[in-house]
Amino acid sequence: MSLAFDEFGRPFIILKEQERKRRLKGSEAYKANIIAATSISNLLRTSLGPKGMDKMIVRYLLAACYPSPDGEVLVSNDGATILERAEIQNQIAKQLVELSKSQDNEIGDGTTGVVVLAGAMLEQAQLLLDKGLHPIQIANGFEKGCEIATKHLASIGKELDIKDEGHENLIKCAMTALGSKVVNKYQRKLAEICVKAVLSVADLERKDVDFELIKIEGKVGGSLGDTSFVNGIVLDKEFSHPQMSKAVDDARICILTCPFEPPKPKTKHVAEITSAEAYKKLYQQEQQYFTDMIKKVKESGANVVLCQWGFDDEANHLLMQSKLPAVRWVGGSEIELLAIATGARIVPRFSEITAEKLGSAKTVKELSFGTTNDKMIIVEGGKSSKAVTILIRGGSKTVVDEAKRSLHDALCVVRNMIIDSRIVPGGGSVELSCSHAVLAEAETVQSAEQYAIKGFATALEVIPLALAENSGFSPIDYIGNLKARQISEKNSNLGVDCMRKGTNDMLDQGVFETLQSKVQQLQLASQVVKMILKIDDVIATTEYYCPSTLPYYPPYLRIQVSDKGFWLSLIHISEPTRPY
Repeated sequence: MSLAFDEFGRPFIILKEQERKRRLKGSEAYKANIIAATSISNLLRTSLGPKGMDKMIVRYLLAACYPSPDGEVLVSNDGATILERAEIQNQIAKQLVELSKSQDNEIGDGTTGVVVLAGAMLEQAQLLLDKGLHPIQIANGFEKGCEIATKHLASIGKELDIKDEGHENLIKCAMTALGSKVVNKYQRKLAEICVKAVLSVADLERKDVDFELIKIEGKVGGSLGDTSFVNGIVLDKEFSHPQMSKAVDDARICILTCPFEPPKPKTKHVAEITSAEAYKKLYQQEQQYFTDMIKKVKESGANVVLCQWGFDDEANHLLMQSKLPAVRWVGGSEIELLAIATGARIVPRFSEITAEKLGSAKTVKELSFGTTNDKMIIVEGGKSSKAVTILIRGGSKTVVDEAKRSLHDALCVVRNMIIDSRIVPGGGSVELSCSHAVLAEAETVQSAEQYAIKGFATALEVIPLALAENSGFSPIDYIGNLKARQISEKNSNLGVDCMRKGTNDMLDQGVFETLQSKVQQLQLASQVVKMILKIDDVIATTEYYCPSTLPYYPPYLRIQVSDKGFWLSLIHISEPTRPY
C-alpha cells in the first residue's frame, strides 16, 4: 500500500496486488473489529472467578507453522497465559492479548477480568452503533463512565493495616488471588508462604519490593501441600562428585566465575610429545595447576565451592580428596542471588580469592527426591536474608507450572498491598456498586453521550453476571436480586457468594482485592476499547495465515475473515508429509 496524489493535490491510496487484498470501511470495519475482539473475551468468560474453568492449549506449531516435536500441553485459567500461548492471528484480537499483558505486567492479577470487561464494553458499543451513535461519542462516553467509576472506587476503598494480626490482611488478599487457581485447596498455606517471601525482601520504608530476589523453583513429585519456603537459595544441581559430603554446616562459600581447568592459549598451537618423560612432565605441570587452584581456595578458609563453569575430571577428583564440596554449572542469575544471600563477592580469578570475599551460610545440603534420585542443593541461613526461594511440589509438570503462575499472581497482589494498602470488596460487588453510581451520574448528562455512559454501566455488570453463571446460579435472577439489595441496604460490599458460604458480604467472607488492580482494569479496558472504536478502515491480505508452501499443518484454532465478519474455527489441512 502506498499514498499518491493526483494533479489537483488530492491524496489517494494505491493497493498493490488488489485482487489478493480486501478492505473493510465504515460500519463493516466497526462490526468486524468488535466481533473479533468479543470472540476472545467470550473465550475467557468461563474462566472468571473461583468456580471458573481451565483451558487446555496444545502447542502443535512452532515458528513458521512447523509442527512442535514435543506437543507441549498447557492447562491454565490465567487470562494472560492463555492468550499468550494461543495462536491468535487477527490484529484486533491481538490488542486484547496486549491488554491482558499490560494488566499482568503492571498489577500481576486481574488479567481475565480486564479482557471480559473490554469485550462487554465492545458489545455495548455495537448496540449503540446500531442506534446511530458516532464511535467517537461512544468512546468519549465510555471515558466519562470510567472517570465516574474510578472516583466511586476511591470513595468506597478502605485503608487496611497490613501489619495487623500478624499480616492477616495480606494473607486474605493472597488467598483471594489463589481462590480461582488450581492450588485453591492449599490456598491458606500458599498465601502464608507468599506473604513471608514478599516481606523477606520488601523495603517497607520505601514501599518497594524487588521480585528478582524471590526465586520460584519447582520439582515434580509429592503434592502441592508439600510446597515450602526456603530462607535462602535452592539450586537444581547436585555436588559434582558422589563421594563429597552431602551437608556442610557453618559453610564458608567461595563463588567462582572461572573454571577449574588449565589455562588455554588464545592462539592456535601444537604440543609435540616425543617421549614418555615429556608426557610425564606435562602431566605433572597440569597437576600442579589444579593443586595450586585448590590450595588457594583452601587457604582462604572456604569449605564449599560454587562455580559458574565446569570442572576437569582431574580437578573434580582432587576437590573430593581435599574434602571440598563443589557445585558446577551454576547459572548466572543464581550466582548473583547466591552472592546477595550469603554476602559473598563473585571471584573472577583464582589469584583474587581472599577470606574477605567468602560468603557464609548456616547450612549447605543436598536433598534427594523420590525414587528417580533427583537432587537439589539448598543454601539456607545466609548472611543476608534478602534472597529467598519458594520450592513448589506437584504431581506433574503441568501442575507445577500452573502453581508457579498462581503463586506469581499472589506475590504481585501482596506487593501491591505494600505499595498501596487500600482495598475494595471482591465477588463482583464493586462492579455493581460502580454501575449504580455511573447510571445515576448519566442522568445528568444532556447529550447523546448519556447513552454511552449507560452502556458503560451495563458493561460493568457483566463481571458479576459471569461470576454467578460460573458458580451455577441463575445469573439474571441472582444479580437482579443482588442489585436491589445493594440499593435498599445501601451496602456496596454485597457480591456473588461463589463459595456458597451463606453470606453475600464480601468483607465478612474475607474476599477483597486491591483498589489499584480494579482502577487499572477500568482504565486499561477503556483505553483499548477507544482505540478499537476509532478504526474505520481495515486493509488486509486474504493470505493472512500460514503460507501454502509449508509441507505440514496440524489442526489449529484461528479467527477467519469473511464477508459476514469474523469467527473462530478449527482448521484441518490434510498434508501427510512431515518435515524431518
